[in-house]
Amino acid sequence: MKNFADKLVEAVRAKGSAICVGLDPRLDKIPKFLKMKAVEDTDRTPFGAAASAILEFNKGIIDAVHDLVPVVKPQIAFYEIFGHEGIKCYEETLKYAKKMGLLTIADAKRNDIGSTAEAYAQAFLGETVLFDGDEEVIMPAFDADAVTINPHLGWDGIKPFIEECRKYEKGIFILDKTSNPSSSDLQDLEMKDGKAVYEIIGHLIDSWGANDIGENGYSFVGAVTGATFPEQAKRLREIMPNAYFLVPGYGAQGGKAGDVAVCFGGGNGEKGLGAIVNNSRGITNAYEILGYPEEKYAEAAREAVMKMKMDLAGAF
Repeated sequence: MKNFADKLVEAVRAKGSAICVGLDPRLDKIPKFLKMKAVEDTDRTPFGAAASAILEFNKGIIDAVHDLVPVVKPQIAFYEIFGHEGIKCYEETLKYAKKMGLLTIADAKRNDIGSTAEAYAQAFLGETVLFDGDEEVIMPAFDADAVTINPHLGWDGIKPFIEECRKYEKGIFILDKTSNPSSSDLQDLEMKDGKAVYEIIGHLIDSWGANDIGENGYSFVGAVTGATFPEQAKRLREIMPNAYFLVPGYGAQGGKAGDVAVCFGGGNGEKGLGAIVNNSRGITNAYEILGYPEEKYAEAAREAVMKMKMDLAGAF
């Protein structure tokens, strides 16, 4: 039975790439010409102008890389700071990426319990029951292909997301060993049985996804595993042979191609599967890094993706 992980595998094969582009726009990094264009529309509020500039920027990045990468991951915090205009920009970014043939991961790190968890799951993965006059209407809200979630409320907070994934062929990536330096404060704590917290979470993720393994040997229940901790990632690959890994930390955070290589594997054993490696600033801000004029920010992003693709290929 095909699931989200199978869709991801198909996209990785089609693009010959395991790169995920993080669309985490910072207004001070948006090219000035896009911001000036946005403020020329005097009907827009300052928040609306900012959101408009960001949406045009995102579309430019997507246009430049959609034939090279399988998936994009917009981090919702960078949109929420612009209020409802930013949320609309987030929604439009997801729609445009899907229109261009990309899978989408809503990086929202949601979770709660009971009806609240159900609402989060419906918002990002499922559909909402609405009304149009006397008629009932059912429509998706954000309609992402996958969403990142937090595991620390246990099964009560996971089950609603899994149910939506089964119903709509979507996926989840559960935080496990994250890429930030202080993750060790909690995730590396050793329990009485000698296992670290991240290992225990890994076993839970493996069990939560055990009944939903697709044709290629991967569950739609994936894990977030940072490139900055390769030894822990290697251990987690042993614990979770059927989980697809979303790997942050490559590039700006210090993770290298050799570090992420241990995240691949599992599933049916096919080389190059099992992980998608996220790069945000290294791609979206490539025009500054590579010395391009800001008007060619999209061309710079494409070059950065091609360089990253070669870098990752050399790690196997």
